[in-house]
Amino acid sequence: MVAQALGAPLDVVVVRKLGVPGQPELAMGAITGVGEDVVVVRNERVLGHTGVREHAFRKVLDAEKAELRRREELYRGDRPPLPVQGKVVLLVDDGLATGSSMRAAIAALRLQHPARLVVAVPVGSASSCAGVGREADDVVCAWAPEPFYGVGQGYYDFSQTSDAEVRDLLAASRERWDRAAAAGADGGETDPGRRRDRRPPPVRHPWRAPSVTR
Repeated sequence: MVAQALGAPLDVVVVRKLGVPGQPELAMGAITGVGEDVVVVRNERVLGHTGVREHAFRKVLDAEKAELRRREELYRGDRPPLPVQGKVVLLVDDGLATGSSMRAAIAALRLQHPARLVVAVPVGSASSCAGVGREADDVVCAWAPEPFYGVGQGYYDFSQTSDAEVRDLLAASRERWDRAAAAGADGGETDPGRRRDRRPPPVRHPWRAPSVTR
């Protein structure tokens, strides 16, 4: 919806959370792929608090690496990621809890030299939004509740997005931009984001009174 409203191309940065053994929702780190390489971000605060040993961390890491590559192939097929060098990148997630997943995405994208990295989330922990803000060029967090219990408190419906939904959204975005490229080759409009009659779709905000954390 964000990409559609902005008239921007949509891509996905596949990130896998490294959950604490026995507490998989608590992130002790995260990984994402950059070509054949994998960027690993560790959450040393969580690791220290939970006492997870290195061999246990590595076991979770190896399992999530395999899942990372499976999802990349599932979502993209044989199409490469969108080039971001010299471009403004808007990184959107459902929220920031520990911030590990977003930090992994930022680290991976930094290696591709975008002009600017902006993070946007509807809800998040104030401390995590501030921490991510030290690594991104800007952070927009619509609601940072105190106390913060989890990302789900910002939603009426926090059900997971299915793999099929992700594939459909990416395919629809690619189709729009492929059509625009074909029209440009025929002398028509080359960028669907530049249509003057474009209007953002109505948005229902699932969070309460917004505040901005930088």
